[in-house]
Amino acid sequence: MKPSDKVKQRVVEQAVELALKFGWANFSLLELAKQSGYSLSELSACFRSKDDIAEALFDRADGAMLKLAEDSSFTAKDPQARTVHCIMVWLNTLEPVKPLIKSILCYKLEPGHFHLQAHGITRISRTVQWIREISARPQHGFAQIVDEIALTSAYLASFYFYLNDTSKDNTHTHDFVLRQIGRIEQAQLGCAAKNPFSHIKCVKPDKNDPGAI
Repeated sequence: MKPSDKVKQRVVEQAVELALKFGWANFSLLELAKQSGYSLSELSACFRSKDDIAEALFDRADGAMLKLAEDSSFTAKDPQARTVHCIMVWLNTLEPVKPLIKSILCYKLEPGHFHLQAHGITRISRTVQWIREISARPQHGFAQIVDEIALTSAYLASFYFYLNDTSKDNTHTHDFVLRQIGRIEQAQLGCAAKNPFSHIKCVKPDKNDPGAI
């Protein structure tokens, strides 16, 4: 029988409490079992490792961001405004555990934790893809490839800036994100303007027209 979402939520909250007290690297799953009232086998049914608990925190941020797609006032915005909004919602969802997020990332980046770093790359890619989908960014061809690279860079830079931001309501982070996304849009417009073939569309030849073959 799979554990309910409420059970998982309780485990995550207990883990956060312990991690804020002792540090992410220092609290044990055995201590978490005692604190939560579950056995280790019950905990393992919820989360296979401490890193899975950390991922649950990032899943919350993804979930909050995905809900934006259901908001008509959000979908009425242009792609640039949507992107900024997405990133800020994602970051602000982590605000209650901001000190812990720093501890988690430091732990992941320690030498020897290659498996955690590989997992982190997958997480970054997945989150960026969701941002692109919800923001209605370029989805085809070379434009998509360039946009993915640029957006990943902007997202990571914004995340780093956010972790060190002490401004009220993360207003400095919002301004930073706005500049980052604005630069992407300006660069894309510049590339389109310089491309002499950007106005040409590929048309499939008409087989019934002898002159088209």
